[in-house]
Amino acid sequence: MARSGGTLDLVGNERVNAGLGWALVAFLALVATEEILDGNLLWAGFAAFVAALALVPAVGHRDWTVMLPWEVLALAALPILGRAVATLSYTSRVTTYLSVAALALIVAVELHLFTPVEMNHWFAVLFVVVATIAAAGIWAVVQWLSDLYLGTAFLRSEHRLMWDFVAATVIGGMAGVVFEWYFRRFARVSARLPDGLGESR
Repeated sequence: MARSGGTLDLVGNERVNAGLGWALVAFLALVATEEILDGNLLWAGFAAFVAALALVPAVGHRDWTVMLPWEVLALAALPILGRAVATLSYTSRVTTYLSVAALALIVAVELHLFTPVEMNHWFAVLFVVVATIAAAGIWAVVQWLSDLYLGTAFLRSEHRLMWDFVAATVIGGMAGVVFEWYFRRFARVSARLPDGLGESR
């Protein structure tokens, strides 16, 4: 199922796209397992949640080839990998923001491709930004609970937490632009999905 139109498409076949998607999900599961072995339960849970969210289309349609575009999962996997190998506190925080934005991007792409939800251009960007801020808020609560009950020290000050929200908002805006420009206008991923899924509505 090759696509025409001159787009830079590395994957024009639904089985190849699904294979890459499953490989990235397996990578996320591997990272989650390693984080558990390292005693980092919070990030293990986050990686496992992203992997589970990526499997929603395949499970919902009971078809292994119904997967998100591999680019979405790659964008979600890279920050998690970066967080796993990061040694500097600043680098670790940046990858945290990117991971949260990638989570919002997965939700937006799944809504766009696999549900009747329609979003105009400005609302698509706004949705990703708001979803990123919401995910950052949930993540802050999870970190607070971890500090409270697991003895971690993720939230060191309210001032730093507020800057974390500012950074998440900025990165969410960039993720919104990526969603609108690439996944809604450029990629045309319906050719990678079986049975006409993801066709423009």
